[in-house]
Amino acid sequence: MPRFAANLSFLYADLPFLDRFNAAAKDGFGAVEYVGPYAETPDAIAALLKEHKLEQALFNLPAGDWAGGERGIGCLPDRVEEFRTGVDRAIKYAKALNCPKINCLAGIAPEGVDRAALDKTLVDNLAYAAPRFADAGVKLLLEPINLRDIPGFFVSHTDHALRILDAVGSDNVYLQYDIYHTQIMQGDLLATYEKLAKRIAHIQIADNPGRNEPGTGELNYPNIFSALDRLGYDGWIGCEYKPLAGTSAGLGWMKPYL
Repeated sequence: MPRFAANLSFLYADLPFLDRFNAAAKDGFGAVEYVGPYAETPDAIAALLKEHKLEQALFNLPAGDWAGGERGIGCLPDRVEEFRTGVDRAIKYAKALNCPKINCLAGIAPEGVDRAALDKTLVDNLAYAAPRFADAGVKLLLEPINLRDIPGFFVSHTDHALRILDAVGSDNVYLQYDIYHTQIMQGDLLATYEKLAKRIAHIQIADNPGRNEPGTGELNYPNIFSALDRLGYDGWIGCEYKPLAGTSAGLGWMKPYL
């Protein structure tokens, strides 16, 4: 039976961030995830998780100037020290929130920089972070993101992500498998998942087109959820979508699984 985590960067957007935890719990979510917790104190978020009996499924490493359009710094050669400082900060939050997985956003490839240099920077950064996260009991993830939503994103295909992971050579770097992003860039969702299952540590969902809730687009999510059960996935599934008519009103798709 699938287990769903509310992505609080997408869901309940009409509420202040700290009020979204209560809303998610009331709607039956067992866990939460989001872009990052860094605007709040670890104690404040930990208290909300405890109060509402929620697990922290995942969040990202510090991703640069999000409001300014940055979407990660993992591949940026001039931001290595910032990346390493972010590793320490993410570990602090992960320990406080009992969060088992942290995602690395590779970032948008800067113009005029050789892609081999970007590959090397990302590999070196992940190689630096992986053992430190392992010591903290946290899995490190890398997520391919489609080029329609984020033009120029450096890692947009699972094949590229796997080449990066293989070059890192650590047993503590995994894939984050976002079904929406994969559908846009590759398709063949279940065969791709089955091929990569041992290297996938977290799944996220949204329908396509539109990046809205399951049941609004072309993807057969009941079939996908059944297949994930059959193939043995038992982790949280992050609901990283844009609700069409309000989060709570659009959760009919989830009712059969509660």
